Amino acid sequence: MNTAELHTLTGAYALHALPESERQAFERHLEDCEACAQEVRELSATAARLGLAVAESPPRELRARVLRAITTVRQETPAPGRRERTGGGGRTGRRYAYALAACIAAAAAFGGVAVWQNQVAQDARQEARQAQRQNEQLAQVLSAPDAKTASGELTGGARGTVVVSQSQNRAVFLASGMQRPPSGKVYQIWFNDEGTMRSAGLMDPTASDDAVLLDGPVDQASGMGITVEPAGGSAEPTSSPVALMDFPTA
Repeated sequence: MNTAELHTLTGAYALHALPESERQAFERHLEDCEACAQEVRELSATAARLGLAVAESPPRELRARVLRAITTVRQETPAPGRRERTGGGGRTGRRYAYALAACIAAAAAFGGVAVWQNQVAQDARQEARQAQRQNEQLAQVLSAPDAKTASGELTGGARGTVVVSQSQNRAVFLASGMQRPPSGKVYQIWFNDEGTMRSAGLMDPTASDDAVLLDGPVDQASGMGITVEPAGGSAEPTSSPVALMDFPTA
């Protein structure tokens, strides 16, 4: 295996997808190739983070929502003029009626909470399935036999690596050390189609390190760019690019 071929094995090596003979050859190559060693470190760190990407934590406001729901349920009051069957002047009966009303209210409240929690659980499962599918697609690009990588320095000392697989017709962008965008803004990635910018998705505005499966096929795109856009993204770039990268060539 020649040196040019060894340069293409960083993604497969990071995912432990190389056969033993190629793994040994690539590890010997790593001793003399700092560029490949850097890419392996970045890809390995990203692969480790992907294992945690589908975890879903309960919303922090869950307890507060439950307590608010309980307080908004109207309690049943005793019927006017109704006499209690006990002979203790009616206090026991009133306490019984209030206790019963409280139980009814609690049952109704927790019944509503149970429905709400079930919906939250269904939404979380759906989001987890979507994240899992995206992570599987991302891993397929990184481990594709024809995956090629290109790396470069970004604005503010950040570093970016783009991995492109023509057989998958997809690309992955890996960023490390990204500064947070201004409040209310987000980093948006664009395919460069011969000078025409085509939206390729948004980055996580809270993460300094991120792995993004670019949204859509690579097709004839020759590179990618990143701009700062309003939250939710834009139909076309509204600011000068903070980064431009060419896709690796064959």
